[in-house]
Amino acid sequence: MNIGLIAHDNKKKLMENLCIAYRHILCKHDIYATSTTGRLVEDAANLVVHKYLSSRLGGQQQMGAQIVNNDIDVMIFLRDPVSPQDYESEVTSIFRLCDMHNIPLATNLATAEALLLALDRGDLDWRNVVR
Repeated sequence: MNIGLIAHDNKKKLMENLCIAYRHILCKHDIYATSTTGRLVEDAANLVVHKYLSSRLGGQQQMGAQIVNNDIDVMIFLRDPVSPQDYESEVTSIFRLCDMHNIPLATNLATAEALLLALDRGDLDWRNVVR
């Protein structure tokens, strides 16, 4: 399955730690991420990550296009709800696209862990039928 990863600046360390902890699951799948998040995950968790541009330069739009084309099966977007982002409209568009295309979406650590464990159990295998 294809897993999308995006993390706001204040959540990048949390994304690294999540990927280290769940490396045994993530290594079985294709991972796509925005530039900085992808590089950090690659370095910290020793995973292969397909990297897009940085969020500020269009990486979220690239991820959105992949969602629209039904090429993302699970999206983990660790966002910082406290710090306002200059590109909040792009953030909202990712959420909207996931909702429109029935892509399971995690926006915090608790739901990210639940999605990864469900993925490992095979609970998200219905995505293979949809694609």
